Amino acid sequence: MSSKVLSMSKNFAIIGAGGYIAPRHLKAISDTGNKLVAALDPNDSVGVLDRYAFDVSFFTEFERFDRFAEKLRRKGDEHRLHWVSVCSPNYLHDAHVRFALRIHANAICEKPLVLEPWNLEALRELEHESGCQVKTVLQLRVHPQLIALRDRLMAETVGPRHEVDLTYITARGLWYQVSWKGQEDRSGGLATNIGVHFFDLLVWLFGSVQAVEVHHSSPERVCGWLELERAVVRWYLSIDPADLSDEIRAAGKTTFRSIHVDGQEVEFSEGFTDLHAEIYRESLENRGFGLDDAKPAVELAHLIRYAAVSRVSEHAHHLACS
Repeated sequence: MSSKVLSMSKNFAIIGAGGYIAPRHLKAISDTGNKLVAALDPNDSVGVLDRYAFDVSFFTEFERFDRFAEKLRRKGDEHRLHWVSVCSPNYLHDAHVRFALRIHANAICEKPLVLEPWNLEALRELEHESGCQVKTVLQLRVHPQLIALRDRLMAETVGPRHEVDLTYITARGLWYQVSWKGQEDRSGGLATNIGVHFFDLLVWLFGSVQAVEVHHSSPERVCGWLELERAVVRWYLSIDPADLSDEIRAAGKTTFRSIHVDGQEVEFSEGFTDLHAEIYRESLENRGFGLDDAKPAVELAHLIRYAAVSRVSEHAHHLACS
């Protein structure tokens, strides 16, 4: 590792070290030349930490973690936490970002940044008071193929709205509904937990939301229609294995992701390996994605969560009618 990287090294803590998404953050912290100092998770199955360091202070109780972080802060800049990576369950993101700002650390938070849009404004005030930043992980915005697509779309002259079909099926077992992910007040429901990245992508590509229809909403699937500035979108999200085609199952796959724009497939199945590291690099360089970037998708997922289910219309996704 170069002396330049070492001189720029920052101290990180991770909240939610035992969760599904934590390994991507741990790798990103390492890949960007930074030091993991502390980790928190109520579950002590965190052997993944040993891949990166053997001297990470680990806590299963927030109160002891909080005390440790405060002790580091009082030791001065060399020892304090500069960044806190938030990988906890969705409903705790807001509180854990607040914790980071309270100890004068920057926060980098998994999706969704918050469940309720108005919480973003409270975080904005805390950002200003602390002088620190809140960043979030909108990794599809740094995917090379999607950047190229957006560049093409932005270069277009004004014309008819694009016709977009979004399908995302990611099979989950019975455990999903038992866990916090199956509890709408904790996960935000399917539209938030598995859809927020795609809703962010759609608004980033095609502009702000003009109208919303929800045609079905259940713990296993949700679907509907969006009118955006430059597109109309039929969308379908599901965790039900029964929605996977025989062809997908025969291939041994448990996920199907498809986006068509004007009948043409948008291919971005590859290139996901280092997207978290890229998000970290951008955030550490005072770029990345902050509160204003997170807001449109948080608002849209919130709107879908509380929308009345309407009768399936001519706008419906084809799977909604099957």
